[in-house]
Amino acid sequence: MQPQTQRLTQPPTTPVRTETLNPDLTSLLPDILQTHVWTATATAALVAVFAALVVHRVGLAVLRRVARDTVVVKAIIEATQRAAGAVLPLAALQIIWVLAPDTLAHISTVRHGNALLLIAALTWFVMGVINGLADGLIARHPVSVSDDLEARRIQTQAHVLSRSANVLLVIGGASMALMTFPGARQLGASLLASAGVLGLVGGIAARPVFSNLIAGLQLAFAQPIRIDDVLIVKDQHGRVEEITGSYVVMKLWDERRMIVPLNWFIENPFENWTRSSSKIVQSVFFFVDFTMPLEALRAELDRLLAVAPEWDKRVGKLAVIDATESSMKIRVLVSAENSGLAGDLGHWLREQLIAFVARDYPQCLPRTRQISFAQSASQCV
Repeated sequence: MQPQTQRLTQPPTTPVRTETLNPDLTSLLPDILQTHVWTATATAALVAVFAALVVHRVGLAVLRRVARDTVVVKAIIEATQRAAGAVLPLAALQIIWVLAPDTLAHISTVRHGNALLLIAALTWFVMGVINGLADGLIARHPVSVSDDLEARRIQTQAHVLSRSANVLLVIGGASMALMTFPGARQLGASLLASAGVLGLVGGIAARPVFSNLIAGLQLAFAQPIRIDDVLIVKDQHGRVEEITGSYVVMKLWDERRMIVPLNWFIENPFENWTRSSSKIVQSVFFFVDFTMPLEALRAELDRLLAVAPEWDKRVGKLAVIDATESSMKIRVLVSAENSGLAGDLGHWLREQLIAFVARDYPQCLPRTRQISFAQSASQCV
């Protein structure tokens, strides 16, 4: 008789159903809306956008009232109001899309597209903050007088640094947008790993951009030129009208505009007539005969300078600096507060002194002497 084996049997277990709790929008909505998920999500998106626009409008009004007496903050608010009007609704929409269920059709594409728009809007907003800060500093330090070096220094730094920061922000925003694509990181890693011909070509192609960017930073801190400086560039006389992130605009004497790349000022010599002061000495040249009495010329110069409003009473003298076969070369040195006044004063003095010689000493005008050979031979005998 075989021993009977007793089997131990366990009672059957009831399978436990586990549910994942997803804190999405559908759990917060009534049952009637849970059957139409896209309708519910779109409704929530519209409500979020409306709330964001209300917050933007109210916040803008409050900030304008608070900052109405602050020039810099007011400029920042005005420069960022449109960008803020885009950032707030896009941020609210991004929250809605993130809370939406992952099973929603095309939700990943919508999230990605909204993220790209949000990155662009944030870049625009930060650029507005920088530009508003620069505009506020420029408005707070106007060039009220011709020799205001401090105001010109601040304006130059504000212009150049804001342009350079904008370039960096655009590059950073584009990089962040590219990093949202799955294949962009692998592409960037492969390019960095190869570092071959493509990297060399890219570096050569980007050299003008980065050279101007570096030159802009050098100009901002070293400041060989400033806004409103008077320069001589390539034999052209002009005033610095604008400094951008890549070039300098010079207003020439005849109202033309000369465009010069930023890196040119780092690599080439040029004249800056207002580097430390706008005061300048003007030279006036003309010719008279050897018989002209110089004391009479000096007395006439003193009389003219006494009634000239452009003269700043620093320098006013006359001297003979050269002699040719037929005449003396006269140089008059006069000073003025700036190059414009000095130029006007020099032109006026030249006209008046030549008129003085022609009126009171006509025999002393430059002339060519002709001596015959027979006359010179008789004098020698």
